[in-house]
Amino acid sequence: MALSPAPASSAASGPASGVGISSAGTARPGDLPAVHDAIICVALPALAVCAEHGQLTGHGLEGVYLAGRRLLSRCVLRIAGREPVPLRGRRAAADRAVFTGVLRTAADAGPDPGLTVERTRGADGTERIVLRSSAARPLRLPVEIALATDLADLGAVAAGLPGPELAPSVHGTGLRWTTADGRYAAVTADPPPMDALAAAGLLRWEIELEPGDARGIELRVRGGDRTSRVPGAGPSGAGRPGGQVLAEARAEGDDPRLGDLLRVALDDLRALLQRDAAQSSDVHLAAGVPWRCGPVTAEALWAARMALPLGTRLAATTLRVLARTQLDGPGPESGRIPGPLRDAGPHLPPRCTGVEATLAFPAVLAEARRWGLPEQDLEELLPAAERCLRWLRAAADPSGFVPDPGPAGPWRAETQAHAHRAAVLGADLLDACGRPGGEQLRDWARVQRARFREEFWLDDPSGGRPVAARAPGGRSWPVLGGWAAHLLDTGLLGGGRYAPGLLDKAATEQLVRLLGTPLLDSGWGLRSLGGKEPGHNPFGHRSGAVRVHETAVAVAGLATAGYEKEAASLLRGLVDAAEAFGYRLPEMYAGEQRTAGAVPVPHPAACRPAAVAAAAGVHLLTVLAGIRPDVPGGTIALQPVRSAPLGAVRLSGLRVAGGPFTVRVSRLGLGMVEEAPEGLQLGV
Repeated sequence: MALSPAPASSAASGPASGVGISSAGTARPGDLPAVHDAIICVALPALAVCAEHGQLTGHGLEGVYLAGRRLLSRCVLRIAGREPVPLRGRRAAADRAVFTGVLRTAADAGPDPGLTVERTRGADGTERIVLRSSAARPLRLPVEIALATDLADLGAVAAGLPGPELAPSVHGTGLRWTTADGRYAAVTADPPPMDALAAAGLLRWEIELEPGDARGIELRVRGGDRTSRVPGAGPSGAGRPGGQVLAEARAEGDDPRLGDLLRVALDDLRALLQRDAAQSSDVHLAAGVPWRCGPVTAEALWAARMALPLGTRLAATTLRVLARTQLDGPGPESGRIPGPLRDAGPHLPPRCTGVEATLAFPAVLAEARRWGLPEQDLEELLPAAERCLRWLRAAADPSGFVPDPGPAGPWRAETQAHAHRAAVLGADLLDACGRPGGEQLRDWARVQRARFREEFWLDDPSGGRPVAARAPGGRSWPVLGGWAAHLLDTGLLGGGRYAPGLLDKAATEQLVRLLGTPLLDSGWGLRSLGGKEPGHNPFGHRSGAVRVHETAVAVAGLATAGYEKEAASLLRGLVDAAEAFGYRLPEMYAGEQRTAGAVPVPHPAACRPAAVAAAAGVHLLTVLAGIRPDVPGGTIALQPVRSAPLGAVRLSGLRVAGGPFTVRVSRLGLGMVEEAPEGLQLGV
């Protein structure tokens, strides 16, 4: 079923907030259909969702979608009046799944099935069904495929309110469905069916098979409305993003899982690429499938940052897309990037992701420059970064901290970490580009470091802890969770150096001890809220679940600060979890304590694939190798994890300064550059 595009204006965004079905059949806020055991094929703006049996039954979220519209909700195969016995369903790639089933025929004398049925379904809608006979005599088999659709929006499907199935009509070699407002979906078949029954929504064939013979049927679905462009061209006629957006990197070594982790991560990142509606040459990552495939988000920017070892183009285009959304004009909001509110757990009000993106913008641009961002991209994006930094200085209240938007908004520790990183890396960026303001930002960051210890550290007999947030009136939220990993994420400066963080040495050591306890390290990764904290819920995405992005940030921060034991523990847990999930890490999973022989428990509504989870695989391997480029300075430093927790590893096909880069790390933790662009010297 090959998908042709719907118009760009109908780009999928997923539900704005979670909705689902209550036991009475009405929408209930907070619920989403369970997708943890679904097989999801992705090549945005197209995706296909089904269960492991491979049939599309129309239940839940099952179906083939294009730009957030369900083009096909039912595709049920029957042979001789029976459905094949499903044996296995698996992803063959990010955009393709294969389903294997069998059927006993009248020619089979014993219990062994004589007919194998293999279905290969792509996110683009193409489905090929192959019947292969092992029977002792020729077979003549009636085959029928029942098709249906509601042409419902993904949000309506998620809410359990998709609407009725539409009545089809016979069209060419298949069926077509049309709504009163001109939306349509059509399925064509090759070879053409012997019968096409519109009233029943059926296509029928008589398939003759000699012993050892195989026959195939191919289905293709297309859809759109009266304004749709040429079929197969993609939104706005631009097609799928291609070219060298992401490098063809490879990992190999003592632990073969690292190769699988990087391979699947790259596959998923490419599947999540989508074009900007305003400028089709610019691409960015969808935050996650199936719920968050809309406009660019802060998560897309964090993922682009973690994917910098695969090239700077994704970071550049993501920054360009965000720059076009930046607020302008006079007033305190000038320079801020807007973004939706996201739940922040049981203790704090929802946070503004626009503030997070605004603070991330100059930091990502500064690090992309270190990885070799072309000068033309830097010059184009620098004014937007300057506007972000001016907003930061204006947004900071007299205390020196950045509050949440709105009256009496709390000061979040995580926001202060983002703001401090933006100031330090932004100052470095402004100085390098000959722009004013760098020294003022550094002065502000120095004051913020001193004040952070006073306002955001709670002393106690065990050594103290950071608080999650404070209110201007003095109230504090002393709950500890994965958010604290951001206090260790300081950002890359020149010469392979990392920027100073908000915490002094003593506070850093205490935070490391806390992150290494079973209350936060579940054995599968870092809990978003400590196991003994009030409101802990192992399935709460901000109240106890393992969030892959935060765990990867913690691994990098711990390793950079020299705490390799704690970093290695989280690293191994995350790699073990990746193996259990077939290397397609979800954005989060349950923060249950790991026990012998156990596997991580999935979250029923987690996005999978998710941009930050896929990019985390790239980030972890970069941390293992300790790659610290400074292309403007003409150097690249290697500081691998000396304990080599996963043995020897070799990374090839990375990109630094636009050229190929290959590095090897031995079992002794010694790094060696095998290939690098001309002109780069190995730094200390």
